Formats: sequence, C-alpha cells, structure tokens
Amino acid sequence: MNPTEAFEWRGRIDAEETGDSTRWHQRVRPADAHSRGGVTLIGFAVDEGVRRNGGRPGAAEGPKALRTALANMPVMGEPALWDAGDVACDDGALEVAQSQLGNRVAEAIARGSLPLVLGGGHEVAWGTFQGLEKAGRHQRLLIVNLDAHFDLRTAAQGNSGTPFRQIAERCQALGQAFNYRVLGISRFANTQALFDRAGELGVRYWLDDALQTSDALTVAQDALAADLAACDAVYLTVCLDVLPGAQAPGVSAPAPLGVPLAHVERLIDQVLASGRVAAADIAELNPGQDRDGLTARVAARLAARIARGHR
Repeated sequence: MNPTEAFEWRGRIDAEETGDSTRWHQRVRPADAHSRGGVTLIGFAVDEGVRRNGGRPGAAEGPKALRTALANMPVMGEPALWDAGDVACDDGALEVAQSQLGNRVAEAIARGSLPLVLGGGHEVAWGTFQGLEKAGRHQRLLIVNLDAHFDLRTAAQGNSGTPFRQIAERCQALGQAFNYRVLGISRFANTQALFDRAGELGVRYWLDDALQTSDALTVAQDALAADLAACDAVYLTVCLDVLPGAQAPGVSAPAPLGVPLAHVERLIDQVLASGRVAAADIAELNPGQDRDGLTARVAARLAARIARGHR
C-alpha cells in the first residue's frame, strides 16, 4: 500500500443479527489532529532492515495483511480506533522511514492516544523509541520485548537485528538507564557475543524453554511485576517470531520451539494491566511466508488484545 493511500476498511456486516455485531472495519476512523484518546494504528510497511540483516524480505506487506485480518474482528470493549496510515521505505532510506515513524508515534501520544505500530521488520523499534523520546516518554522507560532474539547486534548500518543496541546507545547518550527485558530468547538463535552484550548492558531475559509451563511463566511474571512497578512508562514490543513456528509461520525466522501463544497473551495482559504502556508494536509479519493467513490472524488477535486492554 502506498503510504499516501488509505487502507480501505471493509468486511462482513451482520445486517440481520440482533444485538451489537460491530466489527473493526465499522469502527476504525482516519486519524487527524482531532483524534483524541483510544488507539492509533500506524503501519510500518518496511523490510529494508530485514534485507540488510540477511533475512527473508516481505514484511513490508505486513501492515496491510494485519489490517485485513483485523477488519472482521468483533468489537468487544475496544476504545476509539484510529488509523494513521503507513510509513514506507521504497528507496532504501531506512533511517528516514524510522524518523518519520517517530514523528507519527509522537503525534499519537500528543493526542492522548496509544500508538500501536504494525510492522514491518523489527527495525520498527528504533523508530518507535524515537517517537517516545520526542513525546518525552523515554525517561524511566521499561522496554518489554517478546522475542526469540536480543536484536542487540553491531553493524555498520542499522537493521532489524540492531534496534535495541541503538536504543541502548541513545540511552547512554541521554544519561539514562537502559531498562530492557526480553522474554522468549532462544539459545539456538543468538550468538555468544549477543549473550555477552546483553550481560554487559544489564539486560534481563528469559529463555523460550524456561517459559513452557504455567509455573515457569509465573516465576517470570513475578520478576516482571517488580520492573513494571518501578517504571514510569512501558514500551511493549512483540516480535511474532517469539511464537512457535506452527502458530506463526509467516515471519522471517520461524521458531522451532517458541513461547506458546497462551503464555504470550498472559504476558501482554500483565504489561497492559500496569496502566503504563505508552507505545506498542507488533513486528515481523511476513505475509509471503504465511500459511492460510494464520500468522496475520494471530497478529490481529494480539493487536485487538492490546487495544482492548489499553487503559
């Protein structure tokens, strides 16, 4: 979708049904300067970062596929829903696209709305953070990333594997703490150098194989609760490759194990219940690698869950 071309929200209408049968396509409205409160969808139709990182391109089509899956989602307590369109990157200028995303995130926050960014590769995170900084919500910020990867890589150019290293460097330049928590890390998808870097930066993480049971998940949630209580704002970012490949095949790097969807949803609910979420995004949806639109439907479920849980 061209960034200047609005997505056409359309879908099923249950005209003969009794009671409330409203769906998302009937509720979402274009965002403008007067769009107050609620949740603002912002598409990051970009996979330049994935390309630079040697991954499978196709995530640029993610926002359109995610909106299409959301269109028929029933409205069940969602607040006002706004669509601020897409940021695109057709010329390889990833840094420009990330800056543009930052502007849209900051604009949504200024309107008292929760920016919910639909990706796009996980390089989206560097753009979302820029928006939080522009809006003044970066201080005492807790970053909660549900992901199989640290995304702390060192590279000459920013890419989908570097955003949290870039954020760490920016936090250091600002003289503030880098509070980064990752749940779902795979020992088989991160090098020793990345584990070492995570240790140097004070990153707290939980492995995918340590989040398979309800008891293990509760241990992680107890630790996360203390972090949530100690921050002023939370940036929640969900990389779909945190899920088992059977549940989310449409990503750049499907996970052989992953964290079960039910556990991912419990973690999302916990973060939302803190009432401190300032921005959120869902990254790495790659429709070209999807099977029966399953990953798009999972992503839509998570997006609707975030919208319904926003306070």
